[in-house]
Amino acid sequence: MTLAQHYQQHLSVDSVLDKVAKHYPDGPTFFQLAPLDQLHIGGIKASARLIGLLDPHTHPRVLDIGAGAGGLMRQAADAGFEMLGLDITHGFNRLNQGLSQLAGLEHRAHCITADALNLPLADASMDAVLFQHSFLNMPDSASVLHECHRVLRPEGRLVMHEVVRGPHANTMHYPVPWASDARHSHLESADQLRQQLEQAGYHIDHFVDWSDDALAWRQRQRDKECQQSRQAALSPQLVFGERFITMGKNLVSNLSKGAISVVEVGARVG
Repeated sequence: MTLAQHYQQHLSVDSVLDKVAKHYPDGPTFFQLAPLDQLHIGGIKASARLIGLLDPHTHPRVLDIGAGAGGLMRQAADAGFEMLGLDITHGFNRLNQGLSQLAGLEHRAHCITADALNLPLADASMDAVLFQHSFLNMPDSASVLHECHRVLRPEGRLVMHEVVRGPHANTMHYPVPWASDARHSHLESADQLRQQLEQAGYHIDHFVDWSDDALAWRQRQRDKECQQSRQAALSPQLVFGERFITMGKNLVSNLSKGAISVVEVGARVG
């Protein structure tokens, strides 16, 4: 199974867009879309924290690598950023663009299908690059960081909200949202991530472990999803199918046992 197949195997883009349009005929807000398009640990709160590491006045043009269904993109667009989303999964890009149109944000949030190892962008063309639960799918992460450095202008920013390998990685359970098994899970430790950033020419000015908050949030969400999944207008199951319930349980287990950790990172190009 390819990475794109992992993410797309239960996704019907047209039926999801029809469902959103039916439930929110006046256009959905990013709060209403969150159960569908903010599929990372921490939801809207985590996205707000990440966006808060950037300023739309000094870093207006932002590349979201691994944008997925686009929840972070639309939240950032609503905050005044000009967003370009990139994902290797074409189905996600179709869903992302359709949701942006329904939300009336298509003029500030665009997306393309491409590989982060070969960004189809000119040198120094972006003010900022962000990753949110996408770096973990990249087997050649060091090269990805160098490619990001290429497209960032001087004093450009790179920000991340990422899952990393925890101190007890041997207790890892699959499936998880980013991988059905270990083949597509490429977790670095926090120390390895620091080292890769520095070797690629970034100056780190923010590196925070967010694991305790992440676990508390994921526990609340798991309980909510189990209780409301049948009644909710939108849910992660529209993307992942019924397997998301197992994924959610495994996330709680992996966080509580220290198989994974969650970090928030800010760095700049020298």
